[in-house]
Amino acid sequence: MPRVIDTPLLAQNSDRFAIVVSRFNDLITGRLMEGAVSTLTRHGADEGKITVAWVPGSYELPLASEKLAASGEYEAVIALGAVIQGETTHHDYINHAMAQGLMQASQRTGVPILFGVLTCENLDQALNRAGGKVGNKGTEAALAAIEMVNLLRKLG
Repeated sequence: MPRVIDTPLLAQNSDRFAIVVSRFNDLITGRLMEGAVSTLTRHGADEGKITVAWVPGSYELPLASEKLAASGEYEAVIALGAVIQGETTHHDYINHAMAQGLMQASQRTGVPILFGVLTCENLDQALNRAGGKVGNKGTEAALAAIEMVNLLRKLG
């Protein structure tokens, strides 16, 4: 039987989390942020140890996330944004660059940077994923942050 490393979905009261939120599409991203903060505190994080940093758009998420991760002040960073497809292919360029930037920043710093960015075809899809029918991706990103922090602690 393989060795299983399981982690509780419980944050330590001393854990510090940063949440980077895109101001563009703030109707959506505000709901994602509320879901993330609520989830972190429900699972044991101290609200006073959560930092929220707003950036202009999703394209700016990687740089701010990496700066926060590299600061040594946070156990995890949660990146939240909403890129909604328009009439051009602009969203493709934003999505690819942003996703790759977040992954590279996490790998460079060794700090989990969680992807809580919606990439939707329309506003209804985004609303459904920001507390609507499909749940809240901010909540999911916060749960993943707690799990990754605990896993990395166990791995040493």
